[in-house]
Amino acid sequence: MKKKEIDPETANEIKKELAELRAQLESQKKLKKKAAKPKAEKPKKKAAKPKAEKPKKKTKAEINAAKKAAKAAKEKEEAEAKAAKEAAERTPEDDLEEQFSDEQIRNFQIEKMDMDKLTNKVCEIIADFEDKGMLQSDLWKKLKLNSRDGSRLALRLERRGLISREKILQKGRWTYKLIIEQAPIKLESLVNSPCLTCPVEQKCDFENSYPEPSPLHCQLIEDWVAVDFSKKKK
Repeated sequence: MKKKEIDPETANEIKKELAELRAQLESQKKLKKKAAKPKAEKPKKKAAKPKAEKPKKKTKAEINAAKKAAKAAKEKEEAEAKAAKEAAERTPEDDLEEQFSDEQIRNFQIEKMDMDKLTNKVCEIIADFEDKGMLQSDLWKKLKLNSRDGSRLALRLERRGLISREKILQKGRWTYKLIIEQAPIKLESLVNSPCLTCPVEQKCDFENSYPEPSPLHCQLIEDWVAVDFSKKKK
């Protein structure tokens, strides 16, 4: 049998239909792929950061002004701290010292009292404590003086160089400790001194050389001191 021939026009139509079918199939495939894979969102671009402005350089005048301000602030802080410390350590004696002049303190008198005898008595009591000193409040109680008179008396003796005052903290309060500077001379210390009855006392001199009489090489003085020392030791 002879193969039936298709006319060219029909063949062209068949080709067109096949092309259309292929195109439809391709479009369907693309749709399926799009449905299966969701579109990944593109990352958003970060907003550009604004450029930080460079700090302006300070002038020499501004630097010096800042230094002066810092120094003044530090000095003020130190002064306030010092004032606070002084206020905390202030005692009634400090107030008295400001109320009276040096002349009033030196000439201070307690009514109906011999100030020379009182001075010697105070110095003798304080001297017994040597360099350890004595609380002034204890001394005023011993002498039956009020704190005002006692404080002024201590200032008087300090002005004369007989005692020194040392501020100390005692039981949470600031007060003064009195320390002897010039101990009074006691007559008891001269008892039995060989110098009082020495026959060559008028010739005795520190500059004399042995065998001339001198306190530096006197057997009598050595014996007297040795006996006196042994008595005190007992």
